[in-house]
Formats: sequence, C-alpha cells, structure tokens
Amino acid sequence: MLAFIKNIGGPELIIVLVVVLLVFGAAKLPQLARSLGASAKEFKKGVDEGVDDDGADASADAEDSAT
Repeated sequence: MLAFIKNIGGPELIIVLVVVLLVFGAAKLPQLARSLGASAKEFKKGVDEGVDDDGADASADAEDSAT
C-alpha cells in the first residue's frame, strides 16, 4: 500500500516542502511542527500505556488461571 514511499527522493521532498510552505505560510510552520510533535508524543505515550496495560492484564489472567 505504501510502496510508493520508497521511491521518494530529494527533489520530491523539496517539492512537497515548498507546497506545504505555500499552503500554510511561513508563520504557521513552527506552530504546525510543534503540534505534530505533540501529537506524536501523545501517540507514543498512548501506545506505551497500552502495552503496559496489556502486560498487566496478561499477568493478572495468568494468576487467575493458576488459582
């Protein structure tokens, strides 16, 4: 599905960055980058919490089945 990403090179990335600059404007780019970073941080935090919850559930299930 995302096989086309392998074929993206330097010139294509520059074109994409120029289009983003034109669409959002130079003043909005730092704010956009901050919000993307915060979103990525929240996503990772949620994934880590989900993994921790799954590990806790699995150990609780193992204790329940052992008794």
